Amino acid sequence: MKVLITGAGGFIGSHVAELFLREGHDVRALARYNGRSDPGQLAAMPEDLRARLDLRFGDITDPFLAADLVAGCDVVLHLAALIGIPYSYVAPASYVATNVSGTLNVLEACRSAGTRRVIVTSTSEVYGSARYTPMDEEHPLQGQSPYSASKIAADKLAEAYHRSFDLPVIILRPFNTYGPRQSARAIIPTVLTQALGGASEIELGSLTPRRDLTYVADTARAFFLAATASGIEGETIHFGQGTAVAIADVAKACLAAVGSTGRIASVDARKRPDKSEVDHLLCNAAKAHRLLGWTPRVGLEEGIRLTAEHLKREAAGVEPGRYAI
Repeated sequence: MKVLITGAGGFIGSHVAELFLREGHDVRALARYNGRSDPGQLAAMPEDLRARLDLRFGDITDPFLAADLVAGCDVVLHLAALIGIPYSYVAPASYVATNVSGTLNVLEACRSAGTRRVIVTSTSEVYGSARYTPMDEEHPLQGQSPYSASKIAADKLAEAYHRSFDLPVIILRPFNTYGPRQSARAIIPTVLTQALGGASEIELGSLTPRRDLTYVADTARAFFLAATASGIEGETIHFGQGTAVAIADVAKACLAAVGSTGRIASVDARKRPDKSEVDHLLCNAAKAHRLLGWTPRVGLEEGIRLTAEHLKREAAGVEPGRYAI
């Protein structure tokens, strides 16, 4: 297949691009334009695979670019998005421009081009704090932050394009993903980078929320299966481990993986904005099992170990710093 992956320079997008290349497909990859020709996390891909990429730079908010990118592609996997929840409180219009209008550009370009399959990437954040667990795809959508609201809008646009125009869309909704190449803002890499840097106190935000964490190789495989499974057009499919772990316990597992004796501390500088914190996410992945044949292969302990090994190889003790937002 000829596959377009938007957001390919990001954490998950780079792993999805790598998997499709390894499986022998042609990949056109969109990385956000910058003056340094920096392809983001695609730079971490093995050189022999990276050489096969049709790498494009641009911004998904440009509809003309979207049309050019989609042309000639059999399958489009749309992962381009702004994802930082705290920043969505400061610059919500940018989230609407990228996550909502950018998704509209992709959908319209695919409709005009007659694209065979379109996968729109959602997030478990659209559910907000759980009203019941484990959460299935029928769980109410709750805009608990400007970010989550923008992703709900994108999902509803995708749904509308399927219902209105018969566009062959699948909405794929990962629960929390972690692994190599992830920003040090996220829970697992921030604990590991602080611990590997020798910190005696590991600074985190809230310690009580519970998350369903999936290793990035399992997430990438879900995208591959969604691109190739038959008869799933119009479906919303989410996936996760089916186990919710408190942030404090995740941190303890990370410290144990690298032999750190650091003390875990909750600090205001790393907490999410008031009312945005999602208390509990726990996935019922029965639909993913049934429609995609997807089951997670990497448990949390192994995934943390693999992530720690990656950080040690790449740059032990990368300083996560204090976040401006």
